[in-house]
Order: sequence, then C-alpha cells, then structure tokens
Amino acid sequence: MVKIPISAVLITKNAEEHLARVLAALAWCDEIVVLDSGSTDHTCDLARAAGARIEHQDFLGFGPQKRRAVALARYDWVLSIDADEVLDETAASAIGALPFATLDPRRAFAIRRRTYVGTHEICHGVWNPDWVLRLFNRSAANFNDNKVHEAVVAAGPVERLAGSMHHYSFRDLGDLFKPGYARLKADRFLAEGRRAGTCKLAARFAWGFTRSFVLKQGFRDGPAGVVVAASAGLDSVLGLALAEEKRR
Repeated sequence: MVKIPISAVLITKNAEEHLARVLAALAWCDEIVVLDSGSTDHTCDLARAAGARIEHQDFLGFGPQKRRAVALARYDWVLSIDADEVLDETAASAIGALPFATLDPRRAFAIRRRTYVGTHEICHGVWNPDWVLRLFNRSAANFNDNKVHEAVVAAGPVERLAGSMHHYSFRDLGDLFKPGYARLKADRFLAEGRRAGTCKLAARFAWGFTRSFVLKQGFRDGPAGVVVAASAGLDSVLGLALAEEKRR
C-alpha cells in the first residue's frame, strides 16, 4: 500500500466499539496518532494492533485535546477523525489524489458526515447536510479552544471533498440525550455571563425542534426524526438552563 504523507489524528477514551474499522479505513495514512485520555477497555490494544502511535493526555476539553493531538503529529497536513467516524473509500481516494507536496497550506478541506442511530442513517433534519472541516495544514489552521462544539478555524478557502464519513455515535435513540456536552457548555456560558429566562428557553427549544422537524424535513425520518428534533431543541437550551441553575 502506498502511504500518503499526512497524519491522521484521533482522541479516544473507551472507544473500542468502532475503533478497529475506523483505523482500518485510515491505513493509507503514513501516520496515525491516537491521543488517549485514560481508556480502561481495549482501545489502546486496538490502536497498537493497527500500527498507530499512542500518546496519553488527561482530557482537556474537546478543542484543547484535539489541538494537543495535532501538535503531536509528524506531518503538517493533518486529517482529524473521531473514534466513531469511518471514512469511506471515495473520500480516501479524493484525499490521496491531492498534491500535498505543492498544496497551498492555506487551503483546507471538508468532508460530508453521515450520522446513524444504530444501523439507521438519519437523512434529514438538523444533521443534514453536515460538512465538517477535517483536513488542514496545521501551519495555517487548527482547532479552536472550545471545550465543546470545537471546530477547525481555517486561514483560507475551504473546499469540499468527494465521499463521506459514516458517523456511528448513537447506539439507539436514547443515546441522543447525554448530559456531558451540556455540562461543558454550561461552564462556558457561565464564564461568558450568558443568561436565559423561562420564556427564552421555551422559545429556543421550540425553534430548535421546528427547524429540525419541519424546515429541514426531519419528519421524513419517521419516529427517529421526532427524537432527533427533540434532541436539537434540548441541546439548544440545556447548557443555558444548567448555567442558570449553577448561578443560583
């Protein structure tokens, strides 16, 4: 296999469920860096078996943790993948066709993310379309410092690549309601001094649900579309509500 001179970087903690196929889809990368934050399952064993370099760092929040992973890479061109995202062959081929030796470092590339609940793809609603910037040169771009909802900040044009990342974050619909992200957002809202009363929270929830279920046609996903829309509404208010609770 011809290796492409880029570093694939992942952050992990107890990520064994999908990790083997995530890493297998990155075998064409010249380097894979796995930054682990205390896994107690088989995550590190799977990474080692796939030929990845394993580093360790206590969790700093998603943005700072991913910045640390990027800093550990050997190459300036970095492909950031989450431990539940499987890159398909079309996307791998599109990346492999790029002329990295002469590529303008200010260019960055987004990949379409397709999200599943169990084995069912959610094709409508607030998650679609979902283009995420994941391939970039660290001399000109990097993740921001947001501890939740982190993103890569690019210095130049962002282009879209062919292919997809298949995102297996949820085992079932109940998995959509996890409070961990909201607690991280609450800490940020407290630091920023953001406030939200009852009426504002209710309006935000209604808009989040309506946007996903009606405007973005989440109803076409059936019962799953209802739950995805409800989770979108909850996501828009829970962090703020927790911040208000802590403030009191």
